[in-house]
Amino acid sequence: MEQDSSLSTEAKTELLTDYLRDRAESGNLYFKSKFIAADVGLSPKEIGALLAKIRIDSRYGFQLEKWAYTSATTWRVTPAQV
Repeated sequence: MEQDSSLSTEAKTELLTDYLRDRAESGNLYFKSKFIAADVGLSPKEIGALLAKIRIDSRYGFQLEKWAYTSATTWRVTPAQV
């Protein structure tokens, strides 16, 4: 997917949260921003900035936490508890 810098922050957040929610449906997902950037169509820097905001907002249907740091932050996405 190509990067589209003309998208609003809300649209970028929706793209990213949809992507994370879909991939975490079957269990925990571990990722680094630089490895999902092409899939989402955003830069790793944009993803990192959005993740900081998403992390503190529980309305997205999953939990997001910083998991480890080795050359870049690894994030863990956990499906919401039903």
